[in-house]
Amino acid sequence: MTTLDFPLRKKNHEKISMVTCYDASFASLIEGTELDCILIGDSCSMVMHGNPTTLPADIGMMVTHTKAVRSKTKKFIVSDMPFLTTRKGLENAVDCAGQLLVAGANAVKIEGVDGQEDIISHLVKSGIPVMSHLGLTPQFYNAFGGHKKQGKTEDSVEKIKREAKMAEELGCFSVVLECIPQELAEEITQSILIPTIGIGCGNDCDGQVLVLQDLLGMSDFTPKFVKKYLDGRNLITVALNEYVRDVKNGVSNESN
Repeated sequence: MTTLDFPLRKKNHEKISMVTCYDASFASLIEGTELDCILIGDSCSMVMHGNPTTLPADIGMMVTHTKAVRSKTKKFIVSDMPFLTTRKGLENAVDCAGQLLVAGANAVKIEGVDGQEDIISHLVKSGIPVMSHLGLTPQFYNAFGGHKKQGKTEDSVEKIKREAKMAEELGCFSVVLECIPQELAEEITQSILIPTIGIGCGNDCDGQVLVLQDLLGMSDFTPKFVKKYLDGRNLITVALNEYVRDVKNGVSNESN
């Protein structure tokens, strides 16, 4: 899959599947699946490093995870631009985006549009594909007062709709819509030519993205909108306890 396939999928009404991935072991498993693309999200700060927010993810962390994932897959990879990397000037943004592409990403994802129009446009014109991210943008955790659903007021609705249109005009190849009302996500999806990738806003978007550990049932906390496709936490616990019993009982744990 390439950036050119995204609008074609929308035009042909073919849904786009995307999951997060942060390490080589899961990347190897994903490589053998029918999944379309991978998001190396700054959610790695929470999922892999135990932080309460995405804010501690820096460019070094994102480059490390991008390299690890790319080592085991040829899938299309989008890597997050970390907190403030697009707010420290054009030179810093280009440098960070360049590092992610050199590490193996095919594109970068940027939260929000307002105040970043020139940077998004410059990156696109420099050959760095950009995916926009609107709605609940986790890097705005403190401004939002937590991880809260967006698009609940008239001003918020108009802002998200305006930024989605701006993202398209600036050359973004797709846009993630997170935790907004389903009717708003549907309206935006129908109003722009680039595909929308939804998370927590219904099934009317052109595609969906979920955190891999959430859908596999491995997380301590799973959002209400996530369908667990596996009881991974329990299965792994059972397997580990079986191993412990074998060790205690002197049972061979060598493969046959």
